[in-house]
Amino acid sequence: MVYRQLTASAKSRHQLARKLAERNVPEDVAEAVLDKFQEARLINDAEFADMWVRSRAQSRKLARGALQRELADKGIDHETAAAALEQVSDADEEAAARSLVERKIRPGRDLADRAERDKATRRLASMLARKGYQPSQAFRIVTEVLDAQAASSFDD
Repeated sequence: MVYRQLTASAKSRHQLARKLAERNVPEDVAEAVLDKFQEARLINDAEFADMWVRSRAQSRKLARGALQRELADKGIDHETAAAALEQVSDADEEAAARSLVERKIRPGRDLADRAERDKATRRLASMLARKGYQPSQAFRIVTEVLDAQAASSFDD
């Protein structure tokens, strides 16, 4: 059963322990099995955390805060998570947020209209917040991207 779980996708020790508990495997037996898998290096929470951060930061453009929460949900301890999160620099996080905002801006929006711009700002900043970006960072990036967008539309 543990092999099958690991074949489907990488899992943390905590996730596998939960699966074994769902199957009513006695806790001492589950711990022994998981210890064997860990000794054989089939379970490695540090490698799992590194892979998770790389994958989710790239594909979903999640900020470190959201990645930290996801790793905690997977049972990854704080130190292991912090080491994995070092892969994501401030510049990487900023570039990902800009990319998200630029992709989500609707073409043809009248950003000169104050109400329209405020609505766009709130929606885009909320989208970034859901992805784990700090509110101040989200509003700053949205404002910068919208300012650049407005400036480029005046150049046309």
